[in-house]
Amino acid sequence: MSQGPRSGLYAVSSALLAMSRHLEVRDVLKTIVASARELLDAQYAALGVPDDHGGFAQFVVDGVSDAQWKAIGPLPRQHGILAAMLREARPERLADVRKDPRFEGWPAAHPDMSDFLGLPVRDGDETIAALFLANKNGPRPDGGCGFTEDDEELLTILAQHAAIALTNARLYERSRELTIAEERSRLAHELHDAVSQKLFSLRLTAQAAAALVDRDPARAKGELHQVAALAAEAAEELRAAVIELRPAALDEDGLVATLRTQIQVLDRAHSARVTFTGRGVRALPAAQEEAVLRVAQEALHNALRHSAAARVDVLLEKRGPGAVLRVSDDGGGFDPTAIRSAGRHLGLVSMRDRSSGVGGTLTVESAPGKGTTIEMEVPGG
Repeated sequence: MSQGPRSGLYAVSSALLAMSRHLEVRDVLKTIVASARELLDAQYAALGVPDDHGGFAQFVVDGVSDAQWKAIGPLPRQHGILAAMLREARPERLADVRKDPRFEGWPAAHPDMSDFLGLPVRDGDETIAALFLANKNGPRPDGGCGFTEDDEELLTILAQHAAIALTNARLYERSRELTIAEERSRLAHELHDAVSQKLFSLRLTAQAAAALVDRDPARAKGELHQVAALAAEAAEELRAAVIELRPAALDEDGLVATLRTQIQVLDRAHSARVTFTGRGVRALPAAQEEAVLRVAQEALHNALRHSAAARVDVLLEKRGPGAVLRVSDDGGGFDPTAIRSAGRHLGLVSMRDRSSGVGGTLTVESAPGKGTTIEMEVPGG
C-alpha cells in the first residue's frame, strides 16, 4: 500500500463498489479478477470456480491475451497448487511457484510465473472459488516474494467481499430462473388456449364439410379449404410454442430481439393485432433490460386478456442514455383511480415496483372506452 492510506483506501473502495455493481455471475468474476490484479499491481490474476468433477465450472483470467489463452488450451484441473487452495483454508504466498513441490501440470504455453499469492474464496465453511495473483510488478527482495504481508491481508479482505458479491449474483440468477420458469408456464397456457381454439374451429369446419359433401359439393370444397388453413395455423402455433418455451434468450439476443420474438408469438396466438417497433435502442444494463421485458409482458397480458382490444402496439425507443417502453391498446380502458381504490390493480403495482427498482418511472393513461397506454422510462448505464 505504498500509495499512502488515502489513495489506498480509495482504491479498495473503488474495487468493492465495482464488484457490487454487477448482478451477472460472469461479470462479477471478471470484476473480482481485474480489481485484484490492479489493486495489488500484479502481472497476472485468475479466479476459478470448482465443479463437482475435479475441474472448474468457470475460470477467469486477467493479464493474459486472447491468443495466449487460446494457446494454453483446456481449463485446468483441481490439482497441484490450485487444489491446495481449494482444500485448505489458508493463503499461499510463494517466492517462486515453480519451485513448490505442488507445482505440476501447467501447459507449455502458460506464461512464466514466479512469485505467487493465492487464497480460497469462502462462503462460510464452503470454498466457492480459488483466487490467485502472480508476478508482482516492481522491485522484489533477493530470494523473496514480491507480494508482501500487506498484499496478503488486502487480498483476504477483497476475497471476503468477493464471496458476498458472488453469492448475491448466484441468488439473483436463481431468482431470475424462477421468474423465467413462471413466465414460460404462463405463456404455455396462453399458447395452449390459442391452439385449442384453432383445433375446435377445425373440428366444427370438418363436420360442416362432411354434412355438405353429398348435397352441396362446392360448399363442401370451400369448407375443406378452410380446414386446411386452420390446420396450418394450428401447426404454426405449435411450432411457435416449441420455439418460445425454450430458455429465455435475453442474455444472448438482447432486449429488442427478445421482445420482437415474443410479440410475434402473441400476434399469432391472439385475435388482436399485436405489433412491435424498436427505435435506436441497442443495449441497456442487464437489470433494466429484464425490468423492461417483465413490464412489457405484464402490460401485454393485461391488454390481451382483459381489455378486449383489437390492436396492441408496443414501442421501444431510445431517450437520452436510457429508453422508453410504450404499450398501447384500443380496448375498453378503465378508470385508474377506481381500480386503485377497489384494490384491483391488474398488475400495476408489480409494474411500478419493477420500474422503480431500476430507477425508472411508470405512467398509466386510461379511461373507460378510451383504451390504455402504459409508458415506462428507464435510465441507461
